[in-house]
Formats: sequence, structure tokens, C-alpha cells
Amino acid sequence: MDISSYSGYLGIDIGGTKVALRVVGDSGQGPAASAEETFRWPPDGDPAADLALLADRLRSLLSRLPGGAAGLRGVGVALPASCDADGTVLTWPGRPGWAGLGLVPALHRMLPGVPLVHADDGDLAALAEARAAGRADVVYLGVGTGVGGGVVHEGRLWPGPGRGSCEIGHLVVDRSGPRCDCGRTGCVQGLASGPATLRRAAGLRGAPVDFTGLTTGLRAGERWAVDAVEASAAALALAVVGVAELARPRLAVVGGGFGTGVPGYAARVAAHVRELTRPGVAPVPVAPAALGGLSSLDGALLLASQTFGRRVPAPL
Repeated sequence: MDISSYSGYLGIDIGGTKVALRVVGDSGQGPAASAEETFRWPPDGDPAADLALLADRLRSLLSRLPGGAAGLRGVGVALPASCDADGTVLTWPGRPGWAGLGLVPALHRMLPGVPLVHADDGDLAALAEARAAGRADVVYLGVGTGVGGGVVHEGRLWPGPGRGSCEIGHLVVDRSGPRCDCGRTGCVQGLASGPATLRRAAGLRGAPVDFTGLTTGLRAGERWAVDAVEASAAALALAVVGVAELARPRLAVVGGGFGTGVPGYAARVAAHVRELTRPGVAPVPVAPAALGGLSSLDGALLLASQTFGRRVPAPL
């Protein structure tokens, strides 16, 4: 859709297989959708080719705006990769060839003169879900191939852009637990992620289990499926309770492809949170995520508007 008069923000959500771009107008009350584009990365993972494709798609999107990038107040970028303070990729399993790539400097070259802020995609999903829920203090846990998440305090990311991400998936909750991808044992990710739960289900069943088989078994009340999912939910609940002792969130939100795809998963997490919460302390309510697969993009735009535009009031 062409935009006849324009002042606003650009959001970029860089994923391992695809990228989402969205331009929003500045209404003064938070962003309103204006234009959007999504594309997939080529399969070979060549950094130079990837950046060239990203630059081309950005030019295409911005060409639909009068004045191109001149009307942008700022850009928010959601990153799944581990980056240093300068925006150089340290590690990224989704695109291993990107290690050592100066990603944020490359984005600055694509968008000269436009202010830019970036953060972890899980943190930005937390920011978006907090606003969708109307809460200023939220812990978000995204359960998929890994476990990501973030903490929002007083309507803003904690600890904040440039200070690292909240690696909730790497909280150690069981020192005798399985080895995590990070090399340690007992991380939430190694216990609660989709692959970890499927491995546990296969061990209990004595046969391979895929996601469809797990959810089918769960609906049928098969003990192996129920026990595998309950163990996952219990591990996630330990993370919620631990974070709650420090940050006092008003809500825990469970998202991610696995977290929203398993029937009743958030309710199971909530039950374990109630069981594990210290006596005399109100348990943190747990709810399923309200936004879809583009929550990180929503968060990137919200972060840009908070950083470079009119202050968006934090919800109560």
C-alpha cells in the first residue's frame, strides 16, 4: 500500500529462515500498520548474498514511501543472534556463516542517517506481549526449538538495549538434568524446549515421537505424553518462579511455536507456578501469548517508538 503522507518507524525482524519488514506511521498513540514485507533467506547462508538481498528488499519497501527513508524517525531491529555491543554477530546457529559479521554496521550503511536500535528477538517479543496484555511488568517465555524470553519492567525492556538479553532459557533449574546446547546441564532450555520434550516423550514411550504424535497422545491422555509435557511445564514454571522472586512481574506470558501449539500448555505451567510459589506470596498469573509469529517485529517497532519518538505511556 502506498503511503501519501508519512512519518514513522521501520521494524526489521531478522530470523534464521525469513525476515519481516514493517513500516508504521506515527500516530502519537503508538504505531499503526502502514506497509509490510516478508521474505525468506536463500538456503546456502552466504552472508554477502544475505545482506545484498536484505538491502534490496529494504530499498523496495522504502521506495513506496514519499521521500524514502527521509521520513523515518528510527529503526528497531530484532536479532536472534548473539551480538557484541557493536552489533557484530558472535554466534548464530540459524546462520552459522554470519559469525564475525558486522550486522548492525551493515544496517547503518543500508539506512544512512537513520537512528537505529536493536535487541534480542525474545526480549522484543516480551515488550510486544506486555503491551498487548496491558501490563507494565511481564516475563515472557517463548518455547520452541529453544527457550527464549525477556523481562519488561515499568513498560520497558530490562536490563535494556545494549546491556545484553535476558537468557531465561539458560537459567539452571536442575543440576542433574540433561546437557543443554550451551554445554551446561540443567538449563530450562534443555528441559522444556520442544526438542527436549520430544526426546523425553520418546524415552517414555520407547519409540520415536514427533510433534503431531505428542499432541495426539496428550489429547488421548497417554501417560507418556502427559508426563513429558508436565515435565516441560514444570521446568518452565521453575523459571517463572525464580524470575518472580527478583522482578515481581504481574504476568507471565508463554509463547513460541511449541508453547502455543501444545494444548493447554500455559495452563499446565500456571498450575506448577501455583504449586512452586513460596507460601504467603501471590503466584504470578500465567497466560498464553496473544500475538502471533511476528511478536518480535511488533516489539522492534515499539522499541523504536519508545527510543526515538513520542514516549508511549506504559500500561498499568
